[in-house]
Amino acid sequence: MSKLDQKLSTLDPVWGQIRKEAEEAVVAEPLLGGLIHSTLLHHDTLEAALAYRVSMKLASAEMSEQILREIADHVYENDADIGQSSRADLMAIYERDPACHRLLQPILYFKGFQAVQAFRIGHSLWNAGRKDMAYFFQMRVSEVFGVDIHPAATIGRGLMIDHAHSIVIGETARVGDNVSMLHSVTLGGTGKEDHIRHPKIGDGVLIGAGAKVLGNIEVGNCSRVAAGSVVLQNVPDCKTVAGVPAKIVGEAGCDHPSLTMNQILGINE
Repeated sequence: MSKLDQKLSTLDPVWGQIRKEAEEAVVAEPLLGGLIHSTLLHHDTLEAALAYRVSMKLASAEMSEQILREIADHVYENDADIGQSSRADLMAIYERDPACHRLLQPILYFKGFQAVQAFRIGHSLWNAGRKDMAYFFQMRVSEVFGVDIHPAATIGRGLMIDHAHSIVIGETARVGDNVSMLHSVTLGGTGKEDHIRHPKIGDGVLIGAGAKVLGNIEVGNCSRVAAGSVVLQNVPDCKTVAGVPAKIVGEAGCDHPSLTMNQILGINE
């Protein structure tokens, strides 16, 4: 390990570990050396690497990689919270997804992580009053990743979206910290109201594949929504709901269902 990487491991252990993994990956798979160097080893910080990765993924004939990268770099430089949220997202995937064995995997290969980081940039742009640019980011994230999150939605730290196909999160939705959801989840509205019309998801919630949570309702902290459920009413803390429409079928099964990722009803409860 170089002196630079030793220093990084102390100052920013997440980024230090990513660089270490990247160097090992180049040795193991030289044909990916160009990708790994340009995406990871060429940069001094995780924020710079994410700005580069997002801009490369979202670039098109309508907006060049260079312009998108300048926008992303500006966001990371002026929004200190976004970098910490990105680290929490990265660690959430590493700790919860059994298919993730290294920290570099989500950055290079996992569209769920990439989509959420692009959303976070768009959300920061929205909060800064750059709504048209935020909409552009939303459009490109939807086109590239199949994940459609309105830039006004509020998402906490430590979000894991596994497989990340056909995710929809509406404008007034709020998602707490340390939430896990699988593919084809919708946090949607039930009509054309202009006021708050989307769900509020508490901390530590697990939402199974294909679940739909609709309307201005609340899913309590550390609750669990079974796959394929349609949730139309409030869910208390620490409960499991299932069915169409969803009903309470028991306790959540553990203190933090989003961390254990146990989606099988009746197991270890």
